[in-house]
Amino acid sequence: MHSSERIELLMDPGTWDAMDEGLASVDPIEFHSEEDPYKDRIDSYQKNTGLTEAVQTGVGQLNGISIAIGIMDFQFMGGSMGSVVGKKITRLIEYATNRSLPLIIVCASGGARMQEGSLSLMQMAKISSASYNYQSNKKLFYVSILTSPTTGGVTASFGMLGDIIIAEPNAYIAFAGKRVIEQTLNKEVPEGSQEAEYLFDKGLFDPIVPRNPLKGVLGELFQLHGFFPLNQNSIEIK
Repeated sequence: MHSSERIELLMDPGTWDAMDEGLASVDPIEFHSEEDPYKDRIDSYQKNTGLTEAVQTGVGQLNGISIAIGIMDFQFMGGSMGSVVGKKITRLIEYATNRSLPLIIVCASGGARMQEGSLSLMQMAKISSASYNYQSNKKLFYVSILTSPTTGGVTASFGMLGDIIIAEPNAYIAFAGKRVIEQTLNKEVPEGSQEAEYLFDKGLFDPIVPRNPLKGVLGELFQLHGFFPLNQNSIEIK
């Protein structure tokens, strides 16, 4: 599902205000590939998706409640997390912290972006640090939504840091993929063991919520945690 479609799904019409749209990746480690240079690949994804990077961030209203939200897009280079993705999400969390807004991050990612090397891995610590200040110091409310796939460094950082963690049905959620685990450990990974329903039974996250009722569920969660519509008449009736 394209990130723009998720914005339409979750945001009240006319309330979406994007942040940091001008930020775009460069080639910080001069990743060399004669067949597919990194900069050419970024340019191609920007042209094909209409996005500058693999996440859209902004503010808007959900059933009248002001929120900050980041939505990753798997169609942009597999939703991989490079320096710009990390910067945009960190800035979003800091914005939500300063304005005491509830926060949603919709995860869809293959993990850290190898073309940026250790710089992409540093984003895990940067985002987690901002999240710690938001949640532990400011006592604000963060909902993480895990879609298919959510893997790698995203799972190992902000994907699993939500106060409430929601998964979509049948979502593929893992740190390492099935093939990598089997090649590394020389053991077979059981079929379905990295899908939402199996992981829910193991207590990895909170509810599994289909897309249709998701907006209503989020609205109820925010009100339970003390965030209310700016205008009571704007509450969406389900």
